[in-house]
Amino acid sequence: MLDMMIDFQSWLVLIAPTLVLSLWAQYKVKSTFAKYSKITPRKNISGQDAAALLLKVNNIRDVKIESVAGTLTDHYDPSTKVVRLSQPVFSENSIAAIGVAAHEAGHAIQHATKYGPLVLRSTLVPIANIGSRMGPFMAIAGLFLPSLMGVEGLRYLFYAGIILFAGAVAFYLITLPVEFDASARAIAILRQNNVLSQEELAGVRKVLTAAAMTYVASALTAVMTLIRLILISRNRR
Repeated sequence: MLDMMIDFQSWLVLIAPTLVLSLWAQYKVKSTFAKYSKITPRKNISGQDAAALLLKVNNIRDVKIESVAGTLTDHYDPSTKVVRLSQPVFSENSIAAIGVAAHEAGHAIQHATKYGPLVLRSTLVPIANIGSRMGPFMAIAGLFLPSLMGVEGLRYLFYAGIILFAGAVAFYLITLPVEFDASARAIAILRQNNVLSQEELAGVRKVLTAAAMTYVASALTAVMTLIRLILISRNRR
């Protein structure tokens, strides 16, 4: 009973706040995107035009720009060298569309210049995929199954789960500088080429900052989950 209370307290202190932050971040990015999707900049350019400009300025000619279904489904695919922009971003002329499209083009620039954190993140993708899905389950199984089944060796599942999930945590953490750098590149190029006014750039910054908060929330949730698993293990020794 005491162990269950300690587990709940650790969840309440470590995990619950990050879940609230995640929900707030999701709301913030959607509301901010919706707000600036209604604001038209002085220059009549679409998200596609903005992405194309960033690629041209950096002399990147082997990256395509395509439209993809959905809202806020924008991403850069390094395996096919394609910037995929959601329909509200691809063809719309708005502060939000230009900002999001420029950000994704920023990832293409990172890829072309072999930006260190992006290269490292790419190497962590396989580990992160397995670790985020299996790590916590393996760790919990390694803690509880030995007492239920009387098989002491199953405790090694915990250590394997922790190692795998730690790889996922590393992926979430290295994603932060990748995302912040892509936004910084986007804003700098838009400013240098006089695409947007200072007021319009301030709107772009708000859109991209709201989007970045979702990555911050994910990273914090992952870190706190790892800490909680370790604390649970120590309480059961």
